[in-house]
Amino acid sequence: MKQQKWLIGLLAVGVIAIIGAPALKDTMLDMLLGNIGVIQKITDPIGPNREVVWEKGPATADISPQQRPPNVILILADDLGANDVTYGGGGVANGSVPTPNIDSIAREGVSFSNGYAANATCAPSRAALLTGRYPSRIGFVSTPAPAIFMKWAASRRKNDPYPSHYFEEREDEVPDYRAQGLPHDEITLAELLNDNGYHSVMLGKWHLGDKEGMRPGDHGFGEFLGILGGGSVYLPEDHPDVVNAKLSFDPVDITQWKAYSFHVTANDGKRFEPTSYLTDYLTDEAVKVIEQNKNRPFFMYLAYNAPHSPLQATPEDYAALSHIEDHTLRVYGGMIRSLDRNVGRVLDSLKENGLEENTLVIFASDNGGAGYLGLPDINKPYRGWKSTFFEGGINVPFFMKWPANIPRGIVYEKPVAQLDVFATVAAATATPLPSGRKIDGVDLLPFVNGNIKGRPHETLFWDTGSYQAVIAGDWKLHHVNPVKAKPFRNDWLFNMKDDPTEQVNLADTRADKVNELQAILQAFNQNDKVKPLWPSLLEGPIRIDETINQSWEKEDEYVIWSN
Repeated sequence: MKQQKWLIGLLAVGVIAIIGAPALKDTMLDMLLGNIGVIQKITDPIGPNREVVWEKGPATADISPQQRPPNVILILADDLGANDVTYGGGGVANGSVPTPNIDSIAREGVSFSNGYAANATCAPSRAALLTGRYPSRIGFVSTPAPAIFMKWAASRRKNDPYPSHYFEEREDEVPDYRAQGLPHDEITLAELLNDNGYHSVMLGKWHLGDKEGMRPGDHGFGEFLGILGGGSVYLPEDHPDVVNAKLSFDPVDITQWKAYSFHVTANDGKRFEPTSYLTDYLTDEAVKVIEQNKNRPFFMYLAYNAPHSPLQATPEDYAALSHIEDHTLRVYGGMIRSLDRNVGRVLDSLKENGLEENTLVIFASDNGGAGYLGLPDINKPYRGWKSTFFEGGINVPFFMKWPANIPRGIVYEKPVAQLDVFATVAAATATPLPSGRKIDGVDLLPFVNGNIKGRPHETLFWDTGSYQAVIAGDWKLHHVNPVKAKPFRNDWLFNMKDDPTEQVNLADTRADKVNELQAILQAFNQNDKVKPLWPSLLEGPIRIDETINQSWEKEDEYVIWSN
């Protein structure tokens, strides 16, 4: 153990030294970063595959699946763009990568055409999804990341016209990466349903803390199989059954290839290798979970890491898209193809086990597609990317079906949020909401079924400290108040009824609306926010309309993102 700590300390010192010496070549830094994966394997070795034995439910059912409370399956994609699914006329490469299985959830139930993620990056969005509470109310407004990576990422952007800033003076206030997570006193959907007799299982990407007290089992999931941190490779880089697309222009991609490994964890056990391409493997196990629990109510949270980078497709999916000339887009399309096929396998398993009619299936993405992939059309027709509160960062595929209680083919256009999943599932399962805390989400079922005609939300908020947005009625305001990046345009104002893709900024001509929405934001900040669980370490520009590999132009618009 002492040797392991010594190796980690030596690596950290080495990285800091190189960052502080700009004259040293990037290749030396990359070589040092390449040792991170090696050290992780020393400190937390990855064992060979082992069979996961899932808990068996009752051998027979006392009542039919149609008579008992509904099963709930929440399927979450990672960084799936608004234009990545073909429902509604979209799709990768001009719609040439069909997503019939994901589309079927919308066609057989409801599509929320203005369905919003609760944040524009992974972890805060997931915290809100599982608790029904704004990330700002929890204090979870930054995505967990090791400080050394934040510092390195800032150094990689030093040549931008508006460089990123790293707050070294805040380092002592930021807990270890593993301890950046969801507090134990928050009540998750799993804990809520457990109190009503459900068996809760999670598969996939957690990203809400790796410290004891913050893992899935500490937050109500009786069984867990997946990734505790922010991601994993889908297969080893040199595996014969994978096609890779590396992005040399992207600091995120560079660090992922260096640091990520091919592994999963079961419950609180040691890491081990999956048997196949990760999206396939998680689905193999999800099907087993459905089969084992077909005779009792269950909640399954299936959080795929697809299509988050690193970009890796199977040779079969890559070969099926030979019409796509761009290699990166073709690999990405292969990942979407795999994701859709595996969602179909989950839906087929429900049918095969007689559970389709009385299972509430929810499909969503944690945020929009990432501009750092260099793929310009993934959030089309919206502006913005992951890490912005423009529609491309937060208006995401959000579908729900429950044949027993939701009519087919509904398109619901009023703004809703993934915050609403918590209250909606509680109502569907006749589970009382927890007392003693504010739940920001609402039950969407009476709105979807036409029993309530008004808006589920008069206001919706997004917050990452120095950058906030609010939708109030038909209006949306982006407000940025950075610490370092000044001078800077602070406000964008859009009439979302007339301009749903945020093309015409009215901030300079409608000062009355800017003041009105700023007052709403101020009230939210005073009444509905708590101190962040840890301060942000990085503040940097995210261009609204350009991908990261496009050259900066003087007129480029950008927001300032804090993390």
